[in-house]
Amino acid sequence: MRISAINNSYSFTQQKQTSKNDNNPISKTGEKAKLTKAAFAAGLGLGAKLLFEVLDGDFVVDTLGDQAEKIVAKQHKNANKNKKFLLALGAWAGLVMAFIGSFAILYTIFKAPNINYNGNVNAFKKGKDMDVYIKGNKVEKELYTQMNEKAKNANKEEKAKLKEQYMQMQAAKNKIPEFLK
Repeated sequence: MRISAINNSYSFTQQKQTSKNDNNPISKTGEKAKLTKAAFAAGLGLGAKLLFEVLDGDFVVDTLGDQAEKIVAKQHKNANKNKKFLLALGAWAGLVMAFIGSFAILYTIFKAPNINYNGNVNAFKKGKDMDVYIKGNKVEKELYTQMNEKAKNANKEEKAKLKEQYMQMQAAKNKIPEFLK
């Protein structure tokens, strides 16, 4: 008598390949990018608020104006008066934006550990919800396919029962996760 090895065609790697095709769109980097953008926008708002609090007195406005004029005088010596005024206005706006932007960058760096942690937590929660949603859709599609195949060769009684089952399936339809709404 000859004994041969059992050939099992269903292996762990095949399982992994089928689950890889689920295409869950939730990723850690995407969640972290959303939180980083929000932190940067909050930093811009805080920087602008801080600058306007500091600019409450005319001292800072005059100082920034003097610095802008010095920059223009050094870079554009032969420009006419109107052009120098416009360049000074642009330099002043650049100095304001540099202050606000640098404050936003510092705020975002300060929030980086919080962003990292919350991004991971949000991605995990949303990923699990999306996995359930995707698998529910696959099961629902399979049930509809089976019902369609049965309906092709069914008599009137079976079609009435399938119609009732179809209505029950429609009533219990897979709901979209809340974070997608």
